[in-house]
Amino acid sequence: MLRPLYLAASNLDSTMLRCRNFRVKMSSDAASPSTESRVVLGCGMSTIDFLATVDAYPKPDDKVRTTSFKIQGGGNAANALTCAARLGLKPKLISKVSDDAQGKGILKELEADGVDTSFLVVSKDASSTISYVLVDNQTKTRTCISTLGDPPMMPTDLSQSILLSAFDEARLVYFDGTSTETALFLAQEAARNNIPILVEAESEKEGLDELLGLADYVVCSTRFPQAWTQAPSIPSALVSVLLRLPNIKFVIVTLGEDGCIMLERSITESSDIEERDVDNVIESLYREKDDSLIIPTCISSTVTKLRTEGIGTVCGRLFVGTAEKIPAWELIDTTGAGDAFIGAILYAICANMSPEKMLPFACQVVAAKCRALGARTGLPHHNDPRLAPFIS
Repeated sequence: MLRPLYLAASNLDSTMLRCRNFRVKMSSDAASPSTESRVVLGCGMSTIDFLATVDAYPKPDDKVRTTSFKIQGGGNAANALTCAARLGLKPKLISKVSDDAQGKGILKELEADGVDTSFLVVSKDASSTISYVLVDNQTKTRTCISTLGDPPMMPTDLSQSILLSAFDEARLVYFDGTSTETALFLAQEAARNNIPILVEAESEKEGLDELLGLADYVVCSTRFPQAWTQAPSIPSALVSVLLRLPNIKFVIVTLGEDGCIMLERSITESSDIEERDVDNVIESLYREKDDSLIIPTCISSTVTKLRTEGIGTVCGRLFVGTAEKIPAWELIDTTGAGDAFIGAILYAICANMSPEKMLPFACQVVAAKCRALGARTGLPHHNDPRLAPFIS
């Protein structure tokens, strides 16, 4: 999962969202995808999570008691599509489960949330993926241990008829970076059908480079950009990502309590656009932050030629999405926070939200999620009043 975003409990001003050097009135600008653009297809992991909270993470050989316990569906793709479904999209999931009790529970929960499970592969005499999640009430961190399902999903699990039906009416295709062989097979089909692709890049793994090469949008974990590019800073790594992946429109890196940074490629480039060092641009944006604001905000640059020494230059805009900390007594669990962020980004793309609106919206969705145990308990629905400034 991506590094969680920690956000404040916001008494939302339902009419205004402050952005750089101006105020955007949101109540009249609330967006929803049109009926024909609500279908999204996702491919990746679906699990059963066994969640337990403890007063403090146990030391070796310790015996501790839980303070609360929950069994709930999990998995990056399954969580993100559950979020998207609650926001109002019509997601389809390609994943693999067993016909065991865990697999049946996974299917039942997804279906209850409106996720189309007709494309899941159900394997007989196998095992579903299980995750054990230990939530530390003291540090507000979680530790995940997964037992992967067997056998894994492969391209041969998907018939031609499944593929044709799965891509039907899809506005967007999302891959969580797992099952890369199957994901690459599906991504190539999506590219042939000119369907935009969003890829989650959590960590380096075999096949991910090829998958990223087909992406239109990328959402990264905190560590991934520098690990993948060997760049000296996160902003310079984002420039390197856009140079290495010439087809992507934007890349976002989530930064936990520091929010997120987005680099959007500019499709027009003229000789009079200012050229600046990318790290200097980010520093200037952070200086513009108003720490007195309660709600998530977005600070953006103008279109700039962003230069990184020894790497190159890319023309685009930088955005800093801020995330305020939730009070300690309200922060319950960050499990699946990154998945909630991606689910909101999927919705925002389908609704054609501007970046200035998309990033605070995604952060608001994560804030709701973090106030309950598990990846899905706190996910908001489309009619949640906390989302009223963003969606109609």
